[in-house]
Amino acid sequence: MEEEMEIINRVANSVLQVFDLEDYYPEGERLGLDLSEWLWEGFVLREKDFRETLKNHDWAQYQGKFVALYCSTDAIVPAWAYMLVTVYLQPFAKKVIQGTPQQINTLVYQEILDGLDYSEYEGKPVIIKGCSRKPVPQEAYVMASQKLLPVAKSIMFGEACSSVPLYKKAKV
Repeated sequence: MEEEMEIINRVANSVLQVFDLEDYYPEGERLGLDLSEWLWEGFVLREKDFRETLKNHDWAQYQGKFVALYCSTDAIVPAWAYMLVTVYLQPFAKKVIQGTPQQINTLVYQEILDGLDYSEYEGKPVIIKGCSRKPVPQEAYVMASQKLLPVAKSIMFGEACSSVPLYKKAKV
């Protein structure tokens, strides 16, 4: 009769710290707001008409959403126009940026990662988890690496069972 072998989860028992960017994924719908729709023929900003359109727009539809302001035409949109739209959006939107909808996650991740305390990773091996079900931007992985480099003993990417070594602090 064979003796039963206990299965030991060595990863769970190790000092390896997992840094999962998905844990910091900001929930909320992302929207793009194309200012060209409020320009005369999509190209010319007529201030009086523009202001009137903004005044009559339903801003409540952006409640709790991340909004990217952009112009899809080659129109020259003055900076104040983006600022004015932001004034109307501010009471409703979770975050407003000038840029593409794809840039929202990158900018939000930058704010989140800048605000984290990395002291729990001090002197420890860290694995930046690679697989995610949420749209974590590639830039967030670069930002996380930069934040962890000064504190981590080593940095890897992937999963504990198959990781790619990226950095190992030199022994002094």
